[in-house]
Amino acid sequence: MLHPQRSLSELPRMSAASQVETAVLEEEFNWLLREEVHAVLKQLQEILKEASRRFSMPSPGLESQLKQENFILGSSTMDQVKGVLTLQGEALTQADINLKVAKSSQVLHFQFREDKQWKLQQIQDARNHVNQALLLLSSRDETYQFKTGAEVNKLMDAVMLQLTRARNRLTTPASLTLPELATSGLMVRNAMGRPFTPWSMQAAASCCGPAVSSVGKGDELNNNRFEVSHVHKVECVVPWLSDTLVFFTISLQLCQQLKDKISVFSSFWNYRPF
Repeated sequence: MLHPQRSLSELPRMSAASQVETAVLEEEFNWLLREEVHAVLKQLQEILKEASRRFSMPSPGLESQLKQENFILGSSTMDQVKGVLTLQGEALTQADINLKVAKSSQVLHFQFREDKQWKLQQIQDARNHVNQALLLLSSRDETYQFKTGAEVNKLMDAVMLQLTRARNRLTTPASLTLPELATSGLMVRNAMGRPFTPWSMQAAASCCGPAVSSVGKGDELNNNRFEVSHVHKVECVVPWLSDTLVFFTISLQLCQQLKDKISVFSSFWNYRPF
């Protein structure tokens, strides 16, 4: 427990040298609470605003102004799946995919349904966590005076929780069950109108898919049996997602460094000699 405001008169058994040391540390700690904490909060806000800008949503009616990015699907181990995806903000708006059937070498061609887009829930969730972290930071403006180290640590823990959730959401996709995939409405179609299963985001800030567990696993929906016969994995790197993960890492380090500085003063007051 921190006691930075404890007066020297309460420590009668301390030597004069110890009292001077304590007074110096108290002044340093007060400066930390008054100046350095707010400097760190400002730096965190600047970094996270830049991260949030990468997740920015278009204004209503201005969706067409959001930059479209094309990505080529690729795999270092196989060529069964090839294609191009178009990412616009958090939505996959176009897809052109060729799937080679292993047994017959037949190539199936799939495209997006014109009335469907794939909203990438991982991007939406990560953006929401970043915005929550920004709200926490903005709740303590430059006029606010922190009184204890525990108060600073509580704020840093809350911010770090949101950043960790944002990072984990980008790097670890939530796997869907086969019924969830079948009812999601997220489909591309081939020339015969047959559906192709959705994609998700996964580690290394890549687009990949589909998020199913294993070949041969089945499930039922409306008395219809669904089963995974083949799983093909392809990826495309999204550079701005990689940049965002770097922002998260830097922000988490800044939070931890501030907590470590608080801990130094905590150790002194907890273990000072009398």
